[in-house]
Amino acid sequence: MKRIHIMTLAAFAAMSFASIASASDTPGIDARQARQHQRIVQGERSGQLTRGEARRLRAGQRHIRHMKQRAKADGKVTRLERRRMHHALDRNSRRIYRLKHNRRHRKV
Repeated sequence: MKRIHIMTLAAFAAMSFASIASASDTPGIDARQARQHQRIVQGERSGQLTRGEARRLRAGQRHIRHMKQRAKADGKVTRLERRRMHHALDRNSRRIYRLKHNRRHRKV
């Protein structure tokens, strides 16, 4: 009985440590996602982005979020997964800039 209790506690501790470790596994990616989200919100508020443009940009952000969830699913984000996410963030950042500066404005 005592042995099962110790094993259960050890398993629980290992799982909680793994979840804490994976939560901060992608701080750079998290920060970039937050900045890009703010750029999209600001573009919508200022009228630089139309509703359709903002919707497409959010879909790109959602795609990156799903990439991150899949990468973290096994408990370790590899260098290749991290590189792919940064590449996707680079592409989405360029899209945000391009769409904010394409001279299409939403009537505010």
